[in-house]
Amino acid sequence: MTRVVRAATRGSALARWQTDHVASLLRASHGDGVVVEVVVVQTEGDRRQDVSLDQIGGRGVFVKEVQAAVVDGRADIAVHSAKDLPSAPSLQPEGLVIAAVPKRGDPRDAMVGCALADLPPGALVATGSVRRRAQLAYARPDLTFADLRGNIGTRLDKASQFDAIVVALAALERLGRTDAVAEVLSPSVLLPQVAQGALAVECRADDAGTIELLRAIEHGPSRRAVDAERAFLATLGGGCDLPVGALAEVASDGVTIAMTALLATFDGRSVVRATRDGTDPAALGAEMASYLLDGCGGRSFVA
Repeated sequence: MTRVVRAATRGSALARWQTDHVASLLRASHGDGVVVEVVVVQTEGDRRQDVSLDQIGGRGVFVKEVQAAVVDGRADIAVHSAKDLPSAPSLQPEGLVIAAVPKRGDPRDAMVGCALADLPPGALVATGSVRRRAQLAYARPDLTFADLRGNIGTRLDKASQFDAIVVALAALERLGRTDAVAEVLSPSVLLPQVAQGALAVECRADDAGTIELLRAIEHGPSRRAVDAERAFLATLGGGCDLPVGALAEVASDGVTIAMTALLATFDGRSVVRATRDGTDPAALGAEMASYLLDGCGGRSFVA
């Protein structure tokens, strides 16, 4: 018997790629027993591209309507860029659970237009991310910045208007646009956003059949890394609007997690950064947040 799974997603080319990828993973795991039907949902973040993310509620504006489609029964699952999902439980709709995190893509950021070291003094770099601005300003205090919103295609089309733009490498890889990459930035220079490069598939918490179906596409190391990074952000406050970054990597033993995280001021003049190891994702993320806030002086950034 064929099982039809309705997948809610945003309508951008990247979001559709992500949903098609999840569908291909489900087919690989379950064969012809699963058929995925796409339910396209427009989000507030898609509609209001003339306003910065900070003004309209952060990255959560990309997921609320997609989640609502699952909550009200129009869809069975929701496919998200994991970095768009708010981390604080209070910001998550009741009744949904992240049932699967497939194998993570490359979490790093990429420069388009010019490599960082080759940018002239005072160069104009476009990005809508306070995280990217703060870290690049720390590395190159001479740089100036402009806001940049829109889907990947729109941003690439606008790249020639600036000396460089910064985008997630995974997005370029998934859309076949690595030809645009001038430099892949090391996490030592630009630490990624929490859960960057990962996908998260949500379903209703009481839908045991779908949870079991999605279990087959879960990638354990990616899930542990994403859980640690999300716990870090949740401990900071979930909706923390300060520049933050985190990258957790699981060792070959499948248990040990090495995590680097940072907290910065908006102007990038002050940055606190640390690396710690652990085996419990939630505990490691929470410990890292507390350490940056209270052990490294990061709490003064919040005041």
